[in-house]
Amino acid sequence: MVLDLFLIALAITLNPIPMMAFVLVVASARGVLKGLAFILGWLACFVVVIAVVLALTGGQPPPPRSPPSTAVLALKLLIGVGLVLYGVRRHRRRRHAGDGTPGGATEAAPDRGPGQADQADQAGPSGRSASGSPPRSGSGASFGSRMDRGSVPAAAGLAMFLQPWGLVAAGAVTVVEANVSHASTWLALFGFCLLSTASLLAAELYVVFSPTAAQRRLLALRAWMENHEQQAIVVGSLVIGLWLTGKSIYQLTS
Repeated sequence: MVLDLFLIALAITLNPIPMMAFVLVVASARGVLKGLAFILGWLACFVVVIAVVLALTGGQPPPPRSPPSTAVLALKLLIGVGLVLYGVRRHRRRRHAGDGTPGGATEAAPDRGPGQADQADQAGPSGRSASGSPPRSGSGASFGSRMDRGSVPAAAGLAMFLQPWGLVAAGAVTVVEANVSHASTWLALFGFCLLSTASLLAAELYVVFSPTAAQRRLLALRAWMENHEQQAIVVGSLVIGLWLTGKSIYQLTS
């Protein structure tokens, strides 16, 4: 269970879409406060999912080879296959878009995260946006402008919306194996939540202690991530999907 949770949490924290949105959140007006709300909303999803799973299992894993255990493995297999298919689909769309095949660009667009498509640079003649915030990279300008006007609770809601729910579901199925009578289990669950949020926490702390440099470098990081978004999602989906699929098949057949 621990290794599975570690791999899933690593894939979550390296997912580029939430980080790209978070950079614009902390670069907006009252960015530090909105960033904190984003992180709390992000963490709340993990806490709720884990709490629900533990409530359903009573904090004890199902007996090996029992019907509940077999059902959990089958569900984990289904999630693994789903992640593999999703990764393959993203890879094909990226390849078609890169080859310039008819329809490639229009097919790739829907897969982009909220605020990452159909956005124009709204910076005025002075190089600053209408809200007075620093200029942002082209594709995130209008989303960043909306974040300037958005509320703190809206930032928390955005975090919940941007959760990579396929990976969260994989984590939830893995938590079924948790035995809360062992202190190591609580440590593993805490580590899962912390690692899944590590990239956001690092960015938030950077903004708190060095706001000017952090904003400039995080916006540059966002521009770089925007160019490598598809590759990161494909690799993360395939690695976790293949791992869950192979392990589930082995446990079901052994």
